Amino acid sequence: MKKSYVKYPFLTQDVEIYERDNGHRIVLAHKEGDLVNVSTWVKTGSINENDSNNGISHFLEHLMFKGTHKHKAGEFDKILESKGAIVNAATWKDYTFYYVTLPKGKEDQDLYLAIDLHADMMLDPILPEEEIGAPFDLDDSSVSDKRERHVVIEEIRMRKDQNWTKVYNACNFNMYKKHPYKRDVIGTPEIISQVTQKQIMDYYKTFYTPENMTTIIVGDFDKQKVLDAVEKGFDFKNRQNAPQKFNEIDTPTDNTIIVENTTNANTGYLMIGYLGPKASELKANIELDLICIILGDGTSSRLYQNLIEKQKDPIFNMINSEHYQFKDGNNFFIQANFKPEKKELALDLIKKEIQGLLTRPITQDEILKAKKKIKSRFAQEAETVSEIGETIGYYFTVCNDLKLIEDYLNDLEEIELADLEATIKKYLNLNNAVISILMPENK
Repeated sequence: MKKSYVKYPFLTQDVEIYERDNGHRIVLAHKEGDLVNVSTWVKTGSINENDSNNGISHFLEHLMFKGTHKHKAGEFDKILESKGAIVNAATWKDYTFYYVTLPKGKEDQDLYLAIDLHADMMLDPILPEEEIGAPFDLDDSSVSDKRERHVVIEEIRMRKDQNWTKVYNACNFNMYKKHPYKRDVIGTPEIISQVTQKQIMDYYKTFYTPENMTTIIVGDFDKQKVLDAVEKGFDFKNRQNAPQKFNEIDTPTDNTIIVENTTNANTGYLMIGYLGPKASELKANIELDLICIILGDGTSSRLYQNLIEKQKDPIFNMINSEHYQFKDGNNFFIQANFKPEKKELALDLIKKEIQGLLTRPITQDEILKAKKKIKSRFAQEAETVSEIGETIGYYFTVCNDLKLIEDYLNDLEEIELADLEATIKKYLNLNNAVISILMPENK
């Protein structure tokens, strides 16, 4: 087993990384206090799905809590929540992760209990048919099952009724030509209603493999004893690793794509999306984070000040920018909610603000404020065991390199105005944008 160290800013001890012969990684991070966080990040999400199984990663996430050969459905949550634990999971494009945050207990006994239960859930889910629910025809109105298949379908339907989801999905879909990122992570009712237990279990066996898993323990504990407990719990029994998969990375559109849809709403929604660098390209990512803050993060941003605060005739209800980071290339978004009768003006004003990043160059004051905000966020993410666990999981799973975190603050300090200008020219050209608009049906 290989051992290495990473200097994690704001932590009092180096993070210890153990890579086992089978590829499974164990990460131990020291954080003073009584709380501990136990998590496992799996390198699978919608990135490993196709048109026939879209949504299977998220469905499996739900079913992982439905029992093992040692513990029946509900027992895992019941035992840990009786110890004051927060138990949950999340699925996104590049990953699925499962975590437990709880007081470590007398002589760390509840920490070891959590590790044991967590490992059992990760390695031996039985995905029982009675918990999944039988496949069914969506057109059959007589079906009124409350099992997990129907829970997930209802979640999909509720989410798809949300206007922001509609405008985002249209933007996201049109930013990609072939890459799996174009699909909605949550999937479709048509697929979830028909996918079988065997298909889900086959997916689990394919992607929940040693090389695809990173188990992270954060807190104040005896590292050797915890390492031994994780090794013992995560006995993969010669489980084979998943074959390496590489997706062709899409290039941005050469000409602006505009997609307009309608819905039952009273206001207009707009999202402008760009493809960006890979998450592992640290310096470019920090530069886009800075640009995102300056352009549209908070009430002091350019978008808020120029398009809401200083507008005599109100056009926008809200407007901001977001920077999503992914293994195969990031997304940069500007999103707005506006008066529908002002659609053309709203779009024109936003375009001018994007172009204004170059015609009205970013100032030294703006970059200093943005750097200060990023430093503050970076420090805050080292304050709790759960945030530390999530940050470590992100760097290992999306960036594939926790060492990047050692350089983060130095890279941030070295960024100058000329760097931001070059990044704006490279990634935020309107010709490379996808614009999704959602309008009221009666407008």
